Amino acid sequence: MKTVSVKQIQSWERKAIEKYGVPSLLLMENAGRSVAREVISCLKGKKRPRICIFCGGGNNAGDGFVVGRHLSNAETKVEIFLIGDPKRLKTDALSNYQILGRLKFPIHLVKTITPKIKAQLRSSQVIVDALFGVGLNREIKGVYKEVIDLINAAKKKVVAVDVPSGLDGTTGDIYGVCVKADVTVTFSFAKKGFFLKKGPRQVGRIIVADIGIPSGLIHGR
Repeated sequence: MKTVSVKQIQSWERKAIEKYGVPSLLLMENAGRSVAREVISCLKGKKRPRICIFCGGGNNAGDGFVVGRHLSNAETKVEIFLIGDPKRLKTDALSNYQILGRLKFPIHLVKTITPKIKAQLRSSQVIVDALFGVGLNREIKGVYKEVIDLINAAKKKVVAVDVPSGLDGTTGDIYGVCVKADVTVTFSFAKKGFFLKKGPRQVGRIIVADIGIPSGLIHGR
């Protein structure tokens, strides 16, 4: 399985947008749809399934919003939890947040862990981790840490978006705390950190999803 560093994948994505004109919203849409497809496959045989999606404040949140929209279209009960201030969302994440708003899709804003959040987790079949992406470079603290601890303690099937939140995609180090995923749907290529240090214990089964980065970039054309 080919692996890349965080800097490599970020460079390819940037060039796909700037050099080839691939819309970043399209990359996000493809990413979220790929995750939703995997979640649906995890729900086979489940009656009245319920999904909890946890989103942070960066682009990974945008992926999570797309996942929620596609799962809702598939007639799955979805609860989206956003940690942080939605006013701080930017670009594509903000666009997808606004789409959900126009669809009247409820998003729960999380400032602290409440009994309601715990109850919704208990009744869910799958948790989607869209808290942090490959750009994370600092220790996780506060309510984010509490949410990750709650996810890990829930003993539900966890699907991570691109990288389990808290894992360094290049080194395999952990930023204080990390989601333990059953499945990681990663984009374009597996990340080097999945196979280094603590990475193998956090990623679970790895699914590599093509989100539309032109192959010419990867082969240096």
